[in-house]
Amino acid sequence: MEMKPLGRTGIMVSDLCLGTMTFGNQTSEVDAHHQIDRALAAGINFLDAAEMYPVNPITKETVGRTEEIIGNWNAANAAKRDSYVLATKHSGAGFQHARDGAPISGQTVPEAIEGSLRRLKTDYIDLYQFHWPNRGSYMFRQNWDFAPSGENSAGVLENMQECLEALQAQVDKGNIRAFGLSNESAWGTAQWLRLADETGAPRVASVQNEYSLLCRHYDTDMAELSVHEDVGLMAFSPLGAGFLTGKYQDGAVPDRSRMSLSPEMGGRKSARVFEAVAAYLEIAGRHGLDPVHMALAWCRTRPFMMSAIFGATSVTQLDHILAGADLDLSQEVLAEISAAHRAHPMPY
Repeated sequence: MEMKPLGRTGIMVSDLCLGTMTFGNQTSEVDAHHQIDRALAAGINFLDAAEMYPVNPITKETVGRTEEIIGNWNAANAAKRDSYVLATKHSGAGFQHARDGAPISGQTVPEAIEGSLRRLKTDYIDLYQFHWPNRGSYMFRQNWDFAPSGENSAGVLENMQECLEALQAQVDKGNIRAFGLSNESAWGTAQWLRLADETGAPRVASVQNEYSLLCRHYDTDMAELSVHEDVGLMAFSPLGAGFLTGKYQDGAVPDRSRMSLSPEMGGRKSARVFEAVAAYLEIAGRHGLDPVHMALAWCRTRPFMMSAIFGATSVTQLDHILAGADLDLSQEVLAEISAAHRAHPMPY
């Protein structure tokens, strides 16, 4: 496991991060606690959660359950809390199951953080992230018809400054250590950075956006920003929401898999996806590689990558992923992956 800097905070995180969005839905509390134990034992020191989790589906009744499950582990393992980095997120505008869909603001930040601290049964959150920007985003397959929202720029920047002041107050209280973004754009991230640098407020340390062999929006403007500004990517869905495992090829839908719960896979499912996956599976097969290990190892080669967030619905899946944690890909494999990407550039 390689350790990477969390922005300019001085905090170091493993380049694999245990995602927890299935905890409390597809993954039981007992299994979730076993996963945390195993991940830490394997050298992973990074867990990512969110106040809205679990997902698939998201329901009013289960919102916050993932944080509660992690909190119960924290309560039973208090001596280990300082040994790992815990990240969670403030839901963005329009999420009706928290604060009636209110946008992120200076007023919502303290309330949301206090709620997460209570559920997580911890005195501090290492990385506190804004789950998506109030103004909207091209993420979640909205890139096909994305257009700037037309919001007043001055108002957007005023809200950012207000939120940074609220975050600083939480840093001063010791409630959070670092600040990150999620589902953000290059312009948005640059504005958060500029305002922080001008005022001394918490500087963006990371951006959590979707990234995988199948979803490579981050490769251009965001990649350049990441490298020059020391804002690493926390890649979510590095296995393409499970497509890159190959388990959905030829019409297969395994029981209790993500596709069994969300048939359209959040807008990812299309004929192009299966063609692209077949190309990557063929590369893995030709070189004797497990496709899961290949997909994660490839993510970790990217120059802007801080940590790839993987999810496992069971300990068995976790053990499978950990078995390939030390894989290094050859230049031949990387070249073939590049050629496959050119042939299948935007499958969803």
